[in-house]
Amino acid sequence: MKTIKKAITLSLGLVMMGTASFAQSLADAKKAIDAEQYQKATSMLKTLVASQAKEGENYFNLGTVYLLTEDLDSARAVFTNGITADPKYALNYVGLGRADLQSNNAASAKTNFDKALSLGAKDYNTYLAIGRAYISQKTPDYAAALPNLNKADELDSKDKDPETFVALGDYYALQKKNSEAYNVYLRATDINPALYRVNVQIGKMYKEAYAFAEAEAQLKKAIAGDPNYGPAYREYAELLLQWSYQDPKNGETKRADALTNMRKYLDLTDKSFDSRLRYAQFLVYAGDYATLEKEVATLKSEDKNNPKEFVVIRMRGYSAIENKNFPQGVQYMNELFARTQDASRIIGLDYLYLGKALQGTGNDSLAVINITKGVELDSTKVEDLAAVGKTLFDAKKYDKAANVYRKVIKLNSKNINMAMNNFFLGLADYYTYAFADRDNKNPDRSILVEADSAFSKVTQLAPEYESGYLYRGRVNKYVDIKDNKENSKFLSAPFYEKFVTLVTVTKPEKATPNVKNLIESYNYLGAAAIPTDKEKAKEYFNKTLALDPQNAYATQSIQQLNGPATPPKKAPIKK
Repeated sequence: MKTIKKAITLSLGLVMMGTASFAQSLADAKKAIDAEQYQKATSMLKTLVASQAKEGENYFNLGTVYLLTEDLDSARAVFTNGITADPKYALNYVGLGRADLQSNNAASAKTNFDKALSLGAKDYNTYLAIGRAYISQKTPDYAAALPNLNKADELDSKDKDPETFVALGDYYALQKKNSEAYNVYLRATDINPALYRVNVQIGKMYKEAYAFAEAEAQLKKAIAGDPNYGPAYREYAELLLQWSYQDPKNGETKRADALTNMRKYLDLTDKSFDSRLRYAQFLVYAGDYATLEKEVATLKSEDKNNPKEFVVIRMRGYSAIENKNFPQGVQYMNELFARTQDASRIIGLDYLYLGKALQGTGNDSLAVINITKGVELDSTKVEDLAAVGKTLFDAKKYDKAANVYRKVIKLNSKNINMAMNNFFLGLADYYTYAFADRDNKNPDRSILVEADSAFSKVTQLAPEYESGYLYRGRVNKYVDIKDNKENSKFLSAPFYEKFVTLVTVTKPEKATPNVKNLIESYNYLGAAAIPTDKEKAKEYFNKTLALDPQNAYATQSIQQLNGPATPPKKAPIKK
């Protein structure tokens, strides 16, 4: 009898030891998931699935890791295996439903959630998992989530599990209802003060409210509590980066500290593909393209069809282009566009970067086509197209520059730089006409009309920008010559007068840099005054001579005004 009792006791002890070992291992796996050590968690949970094949919870947690890393096929397979292994464990049906939501199949998700509730309607964990599923999507379904989270709270009447309050806190935080979120998060830490993800979430809320010092205090609290908790370093890095732009004096130091903390996060999250990807994305925001180019050169997932590989190729292209490796950039961006399975993920910025790369390799025409497409998708990027126009203008390709500026103005007429875009359109048209006219190519007069219209817009948008009036005067001088030949109507007089007033009266400090332009203006206004007011004409010509005593046109005009000869009516055209 004693032998039998001893055997029973030993057997019971082994079972209890095995259960304790299993529980500890599952707890460690959950801790790894919380710490975003997904590779480590996956390995641990695969071992648990193999050794505890009938435990549905193992499958649920492994499937959840796959969901977090966006491997939906693997997640579904694991949840399905979990249902086969433990048919009464409800949460694997919740897992399938969450996968359905991530695939935009709400109807199938509801079916799986209902099946889960038919098995676990009395367990708060079922409602908690369903509520979490609804708020874990790119577009959370708050209306569907709240009843489930509240039911979980109701069933866990003794408030034993802080995760219910964490989920409710996340529910409010995602909607920027920070006061409600804060109060619920505090209830979670009352149950478990070592729940450092709560400190991270509160820090994130403070960061989003630009309360940077308060955010820092929360994140440092998490780091002090667990120096190996990676998410705290990640959030601290993102805080420092955002803070750096609001604190220019200490901005460089904060950005350096941000990168240090992000590297610490990478070291603590097992340097998996996903954690390295997040680090690479941070480098984009930090503008550290030199480091990014090195990082993404070796960043590859095991599955070429992994949707995240698309992001890696994009970053390879962006970093190469930012580092002026344009041929390499074209290659990467063409590879990106060749992924037909990801065609819906192409954004305006992709076309912009391809355009920049093409421009860098000298392919202006294709550059304009792609950058225009990018601006059509995101009109806030219109200045990238304007930059192409300026490059063409600087290269004296005036007709091509004008075509680009017309696109710029059409695509975003509300852009804050629209005055200068109109100015360069006017200049490009003016020079296109002037050089064609010089070369006897009989340019279309409509080019001058468009130039005048562009400069007119400049004077409306920036009424104190003197060059708008100067060039409108030059354009109308051309129009006058073409339309009125020898009987000039002096159409440019009002514009030259406004120019003179702006640089001599309104902004006299601009007179010295504009000496040549003032001479041009005074000579023109002098010629315009001759038919009606000879004394006024002499006054203008004398102003020219005050700036340029040897000016031949002003000297000759005054001599003729003082003598019997008829003075010239036209001032020379400025090209």
